[in-house]
Amino acid sequence: MPPRIDYVELPSVTAHELTRGFYAKAFGWTFTDYGPDYSATTSGDVDLGLNGQPDEALAAPLPVIRVDDLEAAFDAVMKSGGIIAKPIFSFPGGRRFHFIDPSGSELAVWQEA
Repeated sequence: MPPRIDYVELPSVTAHELTRGFYAKAFGWTFTDYGPDYSATTSGDVDLGLNGQPDEALAAPLPVIRVDDLEAAFDAVMKSGGIIAKPIFSFPGGRRFHFIDPSGSELAVWQEA
């Protein structure tokens, strides 16, 4: 599969339950909880994560690019001039890293477990 954005993570630190309820009511989306402060849709198209973790959530939405080879993507980002914001780490369902592009936007790249 070619790399593509398949996930967007929104910060929901100040109102995690309220934000999850809003999207469920407004659009009929169902969420899976991954602990008390993280929920995500799991439709398999472009999913939405709600990050209510004060020490982890960014101030802006985080686009997440899915790849088949995380290490190759990491190397390609580095060789292309991207700045690594978070090195490769594991989470329930896979592994990912964050980078800053030349315009200052933070994105993440992930590979399914």
